[in-house]
Amino acid sequence: MGEAPAFLVDHLENGHSSGVDVNSESKNTEISVDIGDRTFVIGGNHERNNFSIEVQIHDKKSNNRFSPIVLGTGPKPSKSYSAFVLKQGRILVIKKGSPFNDSIWFLEVDSPYVREQRKLLGKEVVAWSKGVKGNAEKPIVISGPSGVGKGTLISMLMKEFPSMFGFSVSHTTRSPRSMERNGVHYHFADKSVMEKEIKDGKFLEFASVHGNLYGTSIESVEVVTDSGKRCILDIDVQGARSVRASSLDAIFIFVCPPSMKELENRLRARGTETEEQIQKRLRNAEAEIKEGQSSGIFGLILYNDNLEECYKKLKTLLGLDGVAPVNGVVEIQGIDLPNEHRVSKMEEKIIVQEAGEAQRNKFVLDLSSLNGGAPGRTRGILVDAIGL
Repeated sequence: MGEAPAFLVDHLENGHSSGVDVNSESKNTEISVDIGDRTFVIGGNHERNNFSIEVQIHDKKSNNRFSPIVLGTGPKPSKSYSAFVLKQGRILVIKKGSPFNDSIWFLEVDSPYVREQRKLLGKEVVAWSKGVKGNAEKPIVISGPSGVGKGTLISMLMKEFPSMFGFSVSHTTRSPRSMERNGVHYHFADKSVMEKEIKDGKFLEFASVHGNLYGTSIESVEVVTDSGKRCILDIDVQGARSVRASSLDAIFIFVCPPSMKELENRLRARGTETEEQIQKRLRNAEAEIKEGQSSGIFGLILYNDNLEECYKKLKTLLGLDGVAPVNGVVEIQGIDLPNEHRVSKMEEKIIVQEAGEAQRNKFVLDLSSLNGGAPGRTRGILVDAIGL
């Protein structure tokens, strides 16, 4: 542990010890939060690890201290923190002196997502999630066999509503081709780095194609959502299955051809594939259509027998058939807290008051409507700034 805490937070959830507001210049600042028979130790030597706050668990029954598997993208270390135990197996961590988009974080220690990952991995798991103000529209997952026209439908949406929709940029371990730009066409990643991030639960879906990895990271989807746009994911059925199994709350749409014969005609009309490639695509399409219709992954199924009519139905499904549909989502911003502040908790509200001689400002963080969570964003924080 570092130096003695400067301020002890008021009572928290019943059965839990107080979170601690630590304000120290120590290089080894930690917060200890008791939940039942376990103490979660958050922090550590910020000079030894500049990438993410360390998390350890102390089991009071066995008197053992160990490091769990940490999923999600966590916050970078800071010299001082506050911590609070919340409902739904979460610990709120507030970083002092951090930029506005890096101050509010949630460590999930017994949430539904963490419990599911614990079963899958057979090990102790915790998961980080960044907290942001406000809510967002659900991302849209669109799947369908090659040649069904889903790419055309997406292009029509993007052209008619350019400020409402955005694509997530996928990751790949293959080398960039001529004219391809990193971060625009793909995030070109080192294979060992991408493999580790997949293991750390930072990808919604991934696949190996000809020895290279391709995938959709959680962060790439959240970045689009943070910008105030609805993220569109154009992925295959297996990818959609992985997204459905994740914590991402999305709308799933499957696009079907009117018939296999019509799909074959469309593939041949493109004139871009050999006969062998066409037959392979048709076999894959038949399997995809069967799974798309019967798997329960997709809540909405469209039949693209007429492009204009299908597009009109897609807009209706997305609530865009009004006279002048407007995107009601604003760009997500972080929470800009004073560098020096004191923190307390009252029910589901966090009171943050500016410290020092001025003590002019008070912020109330309302956490009563949280949604989302690890390994993506935790949304729904309401912020009220009160001048004193």
